[in-house]
Amino acid sequence: MAGIPYHAMEAYVGKLLRSGLRVALCDQVEDAEAGRGLVRREVTRVLTPGTVLEDAYLNGSGSNYVLAICLRSHHHGLAALDCSTGELAVIRTDPTEAALQDELARLRPAEVVAAESDRSALSALIGSTPVTWVEPADFDPRAGSDRLLALLGVETLAAFGCEEWPEALAAGHAVLSYAERTHLRLEPGMVRLHAEHPQAFMHLDPATRSSLGLEAGRRLPAEESLLSLLQVESVTAMGTRTLQRWVSQPLRARERLESRLERVEQLGGEALKRGELRAALRKLPDLERILARVGQALVSPRELRQLAGALQVLPDVQRITSGWEDLATPPLPPVVDELERNLRAALVDEVPASIREGGVFRAGFDPALDAIREGSREAREWIAGLEAGERERTGIRSLRVGFNQVFGYYIEISHANRELVPNDYSRKQTLVNGERYITPELKEKESLVLNARSASNGREHVLYHELCDRIAAAAPVLLDIASWLGELDALAALAQLAVRHHWVRPVLHDEPGIRIRGGRHPLVELALGPGRFVPNDLRLEPSDSRIALLTGPNMAGKSTYLRQAGIIVLLAQVGSFVPAESAVIGLCDRIFTRVGAHDELARGLSTFMVEMVEAAHILAHATRHSLLIFDEVGRGTSTYDGVSIAQAILEYLHDAPKLQALTIFATHYHELTALSQRLPCLKNYRMEVREEGERIVFLHEVVEGGADRSYGIHVATLAGIPRQVVVRARQILEELEGRRPLERAPNDAQLQLPIEDPIVQELEQLDLERVSPREALDKLFAWQAQRGRS
Repeated sequence: MAGIPYHAMEAYVGKLLRSGLRVALCDQVEDAEAGRGLVRREVTRVLTPGTVLEDAYLNGSGSNYVLAICLRSHHHGLAALDCSTGELAVIRTDPTEAALQDELARLRPAEVVAAESDRSALSALIGSTPVTWVEPADFDPRAGSDRLLALLGVETLAAFGCEEWPEALAAGHAVLSYAERTHLRLEPGMVRLHAEHPQAFMHLDPATRSSLGLEAGRRLPAEESLLSLLQVESVTAMGTRTLQRWVSQPLRARERLESRLERVEQLGGEALKRGELRAALRKLPDLERILARVGQALVSPRELRQLAGALQVLPDVQRITSGWEDLATPPLPPVVDELERNLRAALVDEVPASIREGGVFRAGFDPALDAIREGSREAREWIAGLEAGERERTGIRSLRVGFNQVFGYYIEISHANRELVPNDYSRKQTLVNGERYITPELKEKESLVLNARSASNGREHVLYHELCDRIAAAAPVLLDIASWLGELDALAALAQLAVRHHWVRPVLHDEPGIRIRGGRHPLVELALGPGRFVPNDLRLEPSDSRIALLTGPNMAGKSTYLRQAGIIVLLAQVGSFVPAESAVIGLCDRIFTRVGAHDELARGLSTFMVEMVEAAHILAHATRHSLLIFDEVGRGTSTYDGVSIAQAILEYLHDAPKLQALTIFATHYHELTALSQRLPCLKNYRMEVREEGERIVFLHEVVEGGADRSYGIHVATLAGIPRQVVVRARQILEELEGRRPLERAPNDAQLQLPIEDPIVQELEQLDLERVSPREALDKLFAWQAQRGRS
């Protein structure tokens, strides 16, 4: 990329990065005045979507991961590095495609690094995410362990819990090596490692994340994103990222959740102190990203000024939180106060945007810089008074002192006054109407003025790098403080949400079971406005009501009810209060949702095929601690196929001894309600409606009992289908219900579908007006052969 204005570089580079490309930056690496011939240039940095540090190239305040994937037969290893904050997560997963899909959906990496030998296995899975294929030798677990030990300054990785994860350590080496190849400096103390243990968190597959609104800014608009609803209450970038991590990885450890809920309750209980705390936190910049840019010598003077302001705010935060037992700020190390005083003494109040402009440091901070500035100031003052003095000395009233970029300072005298030119003037330039002169003293002062700027900028660069080195030395302490501030902001945001929207603290249990009274969908409630949302209860117990079969018409609120159940359980395991009058939640290992219809044409999958694939995935991976949410299973095929599949799945969910998961199963097949007569752990519920003549009114209430009608034609009427079509649909419905009743076998509540001859069915559908004699004959032969086989 060449021929662009320097000041417009960010716009052009950003466009290339958003297209998944990499940009190499070349720069001079020697002094142009000191070198001879062409000035040496080298690639000083490679910008890639996953390794950028500048806010101009980053997507808001969220995490920006470059993800390394290591495929092995027993486990897969992943390492996610956010270069903009120094966060490094190492992960170990099951060796399945589904496990990788879950992690890709959770991390949403900006870029992927993988071994060339794994290209065929990963290409389809990674999709459109930019990927760099590297040599398999980059995935070296021993080298990864050594690299992390050096970066973290420890003797063992046992405390991090990943010492026995060779796959994850191999991925860690690959991602760190890749970052170094982009010319990023990986300094000790600037990388924070945490190992993510699979059993510590609830797993959420991509379909569930989408259904529950956990994809902010990418696939979902803000009004449909649960993540956006939570993050809007955070007041710092660190808090926004903390909430994103918490929501993407709900906890399964009750002790950690109770601790988080206790702190949310403390913050929610004191409105004045919470407001004071949030006001103080709002003054904080993105400390993690500023410190990352300090480590790469990319930080701007204005960001250092923001850092100085942030360090001044810390005592206020410490004072505000001192009254809360579980929220009190840890004592600030002396290095923090020392650094704050150093920054305040060093930086001017209104710093320039770049160190190149100079003027960053206060007068009195550095004697050498003050001497340079003083010499330049005196020389400028002398030059400023030179014109008046020389006019008086020479008697030449038209004498003028000037400056240009080529000849520097000069004294200009017209030809008419050349007889009055003093002997100490030396001719410098001849003009049409006069001459320009220089004096030894003016030349000396000129040298002072012209060299002072260069000398001043050079000295400021030295001071700036020294200041950044001091900040980098304190970075480990400052990063710990930034992490604590992010957590404090996230907790305050959850407390603010709870108070503002009247959420309650959930009661948590280790054993399965869900009892929600007056549950609400937070996004729908917000969209409708105060007092308009109809709350509903939910009870799922392993002993007698493990499966809730929900029937009722479209538009009555089934999907909202399903999603709100998942959201309430999710929020409880994030450590948040929940939108309900009360909630008792048995901790879940997974939430599965099969809600909504979509196809994946790029993979050659129809809507119904996607539905069946997702259902199969749920049945294969659910446990007794899982929450399963099904919506309209079987609707993508014929009625009899669909109801058969739906019934078989319900029976399997009820009877499989190793499954027994808590389940909400919504369906339009109201005939399935008869299953409650022989499946004791299945309970019928319906969306209540009120019929007023030919009209129906949706009450949005969930009540016990099954629906006996689907009301589809009523909904078509509400949608504006022409009356002629609606009338005809009612006639057809009456004919179908009269001709094809569903029959039940004697003394058996199981649904039995009428067996009809497929040949008769095909004959009924045959268009006799269009079939040719030849086609009719072929049909007869085919039917005859089919009858013979049967």
